[in-house]
Amino acid sequence: MKTSRIPGFYKLSIIERLRLVRDFAELTDEDLAMLLNTGSLQLSLADRMIENVIGVFHLPFAVATNFLINERDYLVPMVIEEPSVVAAASNAAKMVREGGGFKASTTPPVMIGQIQLVDVKDPHEAKEVILGEKEHILEIANSKDPILVKLGGGAKDIEVRIIDSMKGSMVITHLLVDVRDAMGANAVNTMAEAVAPYIEKITGGRVYLRIISNLAVKRLARAECVVPKEVLGGEDVVDGILYAYAFAAADPYRAATHNKGIMNGVIAVALATGNDTRALEAGAHAYASLSGRYLPLSVWEKTEKGDLRGYLEMPMAVGIVGGATRSNPLARIALKILGVKTASELAQVMVSVGLANNLAALRALATEGIQRGHMKLHARNIAIAAGATGRLIDLVAERMVEEGVIRIDRAKEILNELKSRQEVT
Repeated sequence: MKTSRIPGFYKLSIIERLRLVRDFAELTDEDLAMLLNTGSLQLSLADRMIENVIGVFHLPFAVATNFLINERDYLVPMVIEEPSVVAAASNAAKMVREGGGFKASTTPPVMIGQIQLVDVKDPHEAKEVILGEKEHILEIANSKDPILVKLGGGAKDIEVRIIDSMKGSMVITHLLVDVRDAMGANAVNTMAEAVAPYIEKITGGRVYLRIISNLAVKRLARAECVVPKEVLGGEDVVDGILYAYAFAAADPYRAATHNKGIMNGVIAVALATGNDTRALEAGAHAYASLSGRYLPLSVWEKTEKGDLRGYLEMPMAVGIVGGATRSNPLARIALKILGVKTASELAQVMVSVGLANNLAALRALATEGIQRGHMKLHARNIAIAAGATGRLIDLVAERMVEEGVIRIDRAKEILNELKSRQEVT
């Protein structure tokens, strides 16, 4: 039976870790070679993915362990430069396992395309005309993507809003499109552009913007968990986490950092799987502001038994087909490691990882402080920046941690001292 509970995974060598991941995800020798080859994205392919290519930028590719989501084990690929994020996700997932793991769900994968109509004499009349032509508008939209429709997706409904702006009243048509397993931007934009001329014709107005909205309120992912108080360190720790949450709920300055911790996990998985990180960030922070105040995306509370319950809901516009999810070979391997079959399943994993990273950050803040664990890992980056290589990286980092001074000037001093000893011996 496969399990993502792998004690001491971080202590293993890269090759040993890869062997375990290979067995878990049934990777091929070609997949392993791709992961070991830091130049796995060929320049010729990169040059076709974006413009003005001059090289390929590399980031660490890791897996988080211990994730149990909807009673299924996952090893979660994460791509990120920040120390402690992967370790924090793995540690939090281990604690959540003790409470039965994460329970996650999603709404249907419906994205919103916006068609901006201006220069109409009576916006309310234009709204009624558009709504009256809903079926024909949907027919025009769906004619642009018969394959999506055949798969069960396509334009399903419309909404019409009237908004006031500095340029006067605007009639905004929302085209609601089920994009199935794609992120959906291309399909939605194509449909929005297709229906725009007809909306102009029936209203006598003029359409300007025809584009997807990244505030994907129709495409939400939710995760919840219960963590036994004993696992966290007692009811005092639970109370400390609740005080941290209350701070975020009352103060946007704290809420921004609270939500950044959530996005640490979400974006790391998005990068690994080739998804649009900017769309996810924009949607998450806009969703956090829908009430008129910027609020934390997650909610934490105490159960009757004194355990900790967490809940996270956020837009999750991700795909497993199209774009970089298929053109980037490492993104394909990441999806293979996850073993997800649908974009909705990927969204459930990502929202669970976001909740895990949030839990880890809140627990650290409520106990030892965020810096202790973070700086231990950050010390290695400082050692590398100072010029350390090989075994010297760990030696320099260990010395800085022991001294409690983690700065590049001190790293250089320690490095020079260690090198001089080597020369003497």
